[in-house]
Amino acid sequence: MGIVAGLDSSSTFTRIVVCDADTGAVLRQGYAPHPQPAGEVNPYETDPQAWLLSLGEAAGGGILEGVQAIGVSAQQHGLLALDAQGGLVCPALVGNDKRGQVAAADLADKLGGRQAWSEAVGSVPQSAQPIAKLAWLARTEPEAARRIAMIMSPHDWLVWQLLGRPVRRTTDRGGASGTGWWSPATGSYRIDLVELALGHRAVLPEVLGPADAAGTTPEGLLISAGTGETMAAALGLGLGPGDAVVSLGASGSVMAVHHEALSEPGGLITSMADATGMHLPVVNVSNAVRALRGTADLLGTDLEGLSDLALKSTPGAHGLVLLPYLEGERTPNLPHTAGTLSGLRRDSMKPEHLARAAFEGMLCGLADALDVLRTRGVEIRRVFLLGAAAELPAVTAAAPGLFGTQIVVPAPADYAALGAARQAAWALGVARGTLAPHTPPVWPAPAAQVFEPGEDLPAWQAVRQQYVTTREQIHPGAFAGPAPAPAAYPAGY
Repeated sequence: MGIVAGLDSSSTFTRIVVCDADTGAVLRQGYAPHPQPAGEVNPYETDPQAWLLSLGEAAGGGILEGVQAIGVSAQQHGLLALDAQGGLVCPALVGNDKRGQVAAADLADKLGGRQAWSEAVGSVPQSAQPIAKLAWLARTEPEAARRIAMIMSPHDWLVWQLLGRPVRRTTDRGGASGTGWWSPATGSYRIDLVELALGHRAVLPEVLGPADAAGTTPEGLLISAGTGETMAAALGLGLGPGDAVVSLGASGSVMAVHHEALSEPGGLITSMADATGMHLPVVNVSNAVRALRGTADLLGTDLEGLSDLALKSTPGAHGLVLLPYLEGERTPNLPHTAGTLSGLRRDSMKPEHLARAAFEGMLCGLADALDVLRTRGVEIRRVFLLGAAAELPAVTAAAPGLFGTQIVVPAPADYAALGAARQAAWALGVARGTLAPHTPPVWPAPAAQVFEPGEDLPAWQAVRQQYVTTREQIHPGAFAGPAPAPAAYPAGY
């Protein structure tokens, strides 16, 4: 079909990959950091012109020569508030903006609590979400808020700029699902929630289908719908039904491809849409690699050293169980609790056992999140592990048994940019009549290490049960309804 490009504008940089539209082979790549203003930088606000400047730099040297379609991926949870003429009312609000915590809590109360929000849009307001940012603006900058006539996300805005700022403004269902005012279950906006947050209504972008084009530039370059970074990465990884992703950052997240939108009365599940027409239910945990780093600091080592120490112990860490709730916890909903180290005995008080307990506690906390999805009918046949800690030997040794499934650790790559390029190839194929609008192009799976549960699976099941028992003893009823227990493992394991 030709050549396509994927553009990923993250919080700090722009990456571009240029791919063969048929095979997905990467032909060229570009990269540029976003320029940073001089002086003190507000981490929650930015001038979006910086995104355009880094895009231009990343595309230098003829990177886009011969490209016929571009897909755009961009950081999620950003908010661009525009006036009636399309100008910015204030800097773009980005990132995990803590300033919106009170506004998010007030919004939750105004609609009737967590269950009401979960039923309305599949998520409960969090400070990072655009709807909380909007409410924060209305509370702290009322004059600016009154001027807001249009609302866009970073990827919406970039697509709009690439197309020359047309009258038509678009988004996709993946990006829309992260706003807090679009329902993945109904596929429609809740305009009343925008009014609840802002105090008046505003124009929202048209939600395109996965294979739709947002438009064509005067030079004839097709621009696909674009999407958020999470959805683009899922498309770049080639995820499908039965696949889940566990992301290991300081905090962690679990998401899985599912055929329908899910809501959960307590708000543990955030219902997202993906970039293919499916759904991505997400469960977040507050503590993942931060539990490892805290333990490593305590023991005077780094993550690699902590992994080496942990492997000198055995499954079960000699009876030590770490509930890694070091900064409170979202899953289960224990925002004001602290971590707990249980099972201390004289013979277990050794560095290697504490190191092992840290890895097992982190992974069991993520297994709790996986089981929240499993108990809602989400099938999980394999788990993709992402993040710098994913390749640590102590993680890959324990994850298959504790998660009870095949573990895939993909090789490092620009998966969000690759997913954006794959979306561009899809839109180009549909426009030319060579691809169906309900099936993305088939590109090869990424290179990856694969780990299977082994003969020691019963031992890992016992470790998981030890963790669940400890959690229920210390935080009884922490999970609303029946507490997730170790899930039944697939046949053959």
